[in-house]
Amino acid sequence: MVSTALQDKPRTTGKRQRLAKPELLAPAGSLEKLKFAVHYGADAVYIGGQKYGLRSNADNFSIEEMRQGVEFAAKYGAKVFVATNIYAHQEDLAGVADYLRELEDAGISAIIAADPAIVEIAQKAAPKLEVHLSTQQSTMNWQAVQFWKEEGLPRVVLAREATMDEIREMKARVDIELEVFIHGAMCSSVSGRCVLSNHFTDRDSNRGGCCQSCRWKYNLHADETSIAEVDQNLFTMSSKDLCMIQHIPDLIDAGVDSFKIEGRMKSIHYVASVVNAYRQAIDSYMADPEGYVLRPEWVAEIGKAANRPLNTGFFYSVPGAEEHIYEAEEKPAPYDFAAVVTDYDAAEGIATVQQRSPFRPGMEVEFIGPDGRQFAQQVGEITDEDGNALSVARHPLQKIRLKTAQPVMPLDLMRKRLQ
Repeated sequence: MVSTALQDKPRTTGKRQRLAKPELLAPAGSLEKLKFAVHYGADAVYIGGQKYGLRSNADNFSIEEMRQGVEFAAKYGAKVFVATNIYAHQEDLAGVADYLRELEDAGISAIIAADPAIVEIAQKAAPKLEVHLSTQQSTMNWQAVQFWKEEGLPRVVLAREATMDEIREMKARVDIELEVFIHGAMCSSVSGRCVLSNHFTDRDSNRGGCCQSCRWKYNLHADETSIAEVDQNLFTMSSKDLCMIQHIPDLIDAGVDSFKIEGRMKSIHYVASVVNAYRQAIDSYMADPEGYVLRPEWVAEIGKAANRPLNTGFFYSVPGAEEHIYEAEEKPAPYDFAAVVTDYDAAEGIATVQQRSPFRPGMEVEFIGPDGRQFAQQVGEITDEDGNALSVARHPLQKIRLKTAQPVMPLDLMRKRLQ
């Protein structure tokens, strides 16, 4: 099923294609995640290849998988971007030109780059690839945006630390596309400037090896010999996650061209749920700005996928101590991803689902689909593909048949309420 939001035809401005509404840009850590992100409403997805990106622990894409991803996205009118956002050492640059030509040949629309050397190589070696400046450059002022425009870049991905007022000024002064993170993990350091991982584990955070040391647990020391017992909790410097679902009008009015969701290493359930909520909010505002009302179900949907407390980052003020997580907190999300719908028999009202985590008869579940389709029910009898009754669906990827309270479609998700 094609999301109606992705059937909007782009309008042409000069030599570039601009969407008639802000682009919703989603993460895709694997080919499967790419398909769900696009199916649930993303206008574009960003992925990592097997070289030159900052998420070496994600599944990442081979060139052939990129071709498949581009082909799938094209059916929905969506684009695929590739992160090539390392800060390169000399040894990293030998194969860059050939790699970028492979991306261009695979149909990739743009790369996301931070290193000026990679930017220049791309402009010369693969001129059909757009080059978007990575958030790793920590761009926070209009003069820097102007500089990158003069270098031939059509889009700048701003630092997460940029404020709403700064964004407005950039748009007023420079005719360029601005991409802004609107949801997901924040950095305890200034974006793109962290070297904790390098010092702690000898894994270069700016070459794809970040060990996420800001998410670790630490003992607090009052001095060199004694440990301060502060509520008996281990200390962490982790920041709360960003969430702007309640501020879509401000982002659109500020002129943001692309709304970016963080999370290439997050689950299918997370990507689908978050994209689904933002898709509906953006479409609703664009359809009727004056009559726009934030719907509580969008906020609730975000909460069902969140795994950290949420805030608005730097958009309105500098985050204070209360915007960090210093001790263990309860997991906010009360749901867990249980299954993917693979088929539906309308005559019998029976869905076939592929199990992703155990579920059993009597369990409370929800089915969700694109465009906000959602309903809750209790699981009744479940069987395997051969019709054998089961007391529990316990085997990963097993095909399970169960009756649903309403019709469902392939790629709909089933999630279970945690007890």
